[in-house]
Amino acid sequence: MAGIYLHIPYCRQACSYCDFHFSTNLKDKNSLVNSLVKEIELRYNYLKNNKLESIYFGGGTPSLLNRAEFEAIFEALNKRFSYDNASEITIEANPDDISLENLKEWKSLGVNRLSIGLQSFNDQELKWMNRAHNASQSVSSVKMAQDAGFNNITIDLIYGSKFQDLKSWENTVLQTVSLNTQHISSYNLTIENKTVLGIQNAKGKEPPVNDELSSKQFLLMSDILKEENFIHYEISNFGKPGFFAKHNSNYWLQKEYLGLGPSAHSFNGASRQWNIKNNSLYIKAISQNANYFEKEELSVNDRYNEYVLTRLRTIWGCNVEEIKQLFGEKIHTHFLKKINEKQNDFEENKGVYTLTAQARLYADGIASDFFMD
Repeated sequence: MAGIYLHIPYCRQACSYCDFHFSTNLKDKNSLVNSLVKEIELRYNYLKNNKLESIYFGGGTPSLLNRAEFEAIFEALNKRFSYDNASEITIEANPDDISLENLKEWKSLGVNRLSIGLQSFNDQELKWMNRAHNASQSVSSVKMAQDAGFNNITIDLIYGSKFQDLKSWENTVLQTVSLNTQHISSYNLTIENKTVLGIQNAKGKEPPVNDELSSKQFLLMSDILKEENFIHYEISNFGKPGFFAKHNSNYWLQKEYLGLGPSAHSFNGASRQWNIKNNSLYIKAISQNANYFEKEELSVNDRYNEYVLTRLRTIWGCNVEEIKQLFGEKIHTHFLKKINEKQNDFEENKGVYTLTAQARLYADGIASDFFMD
C-alpha cells in the first residue's frame, strides 16, 4: 500500500529556526487548495496501488485549513483512492490551533492521528523560537485532544538550544512522558543559513549548537524513553508498541508515496519527483496545465544509496540478503566489505545490521561511507 503527503504551505508566523517552505501570507490559501484538488486529479495514477495506508497533512501549518478546505481535499481523495479505518490519517497541528471545535471537525473528517508541535515547555525558549503558543497551551492542547477522543498523538520536541542543559532537557522529556502520548518525535536544533536564527548566528548574535551537549541529550532521551516503554525505531522517533508512524515508516522502508502541493516530494521506486517551491508559481502552473515539478530517474546505485541512508536510521537496518536481491552481487559485496571495515558501529542479527546507540549519533556520515558512486 502507498501513502499521500499534502504540503500546506502556510503559517501564522515564521519560527526562527524553520527552513521548510511556507508563507505567512494566507490570501491565496483557497486558490492553493483548489490547485491541490486539481493536482490530485492530475497525478492520482502516479501510484501503482490506489489503496492508501496513510494520508499526511504536513507543512507549514495544516491546522490553518478550515472545514470547507479540508472537505474539498478529502472529496478529491475519495474519488481516486480507497482507505479505511485502518489507514493512518494525520494532521500536523500547533497548540494554538487546537480547540474543541477543530478537534471535532477533524475527527468527523476521519483524522485519527495528531502531530502536535509543542517543541518546548519553556516560555522564554518558545518566544525565542517565535512560536505562537506558550507552555501552558503546550500541555492543555494535548489534554484537550485526548478528551476529544484522540488516542494516537505524537509530540514534537527540539533539543540543543541555548536555553537547555542536561537537567532541563531531562525534565522536558519526563514532562512529555507524563502527558501519556503514544509517540514522540525529537529533533536536534540545526541552524540553517536563511532562517532568522541562521542570520543572527552569522552576525555573532546567536551561539552555534553545542554538539557535545546535544549528543548527551540524545543519549539521555533514548535511555529515559526506553524505560518508559517507547521503542526507538528511528533516530528521531520513539513509539509505543503498535504506534509507529505508518506514514514516515513508509519513507524509511522505501514504499511509494505521492506528494501534493508546493515543494512536496514523490517516490514510486523507480523515480523521484519534487514540486516547485513557490505558492504563486505552483497555482499558476496548475491552472495553465503547465509543468510544475522536476523528475529524477533513479539508477541502481541511487536506490541502494537511499536504502542505506534511510534503513540505517531505523531498527529495521540493512538486510544483506535483501541488498543482494534488490541491487545485485556487486553492491552486496561492496556492502559486506564496508561492514567489515566498520564492525564497531554495528550490531548484527540474522544478517540484519543496525547501528549501535552511540553510532546513531553519526548515522548519516556512516551511511555515506557505504554509498556507491
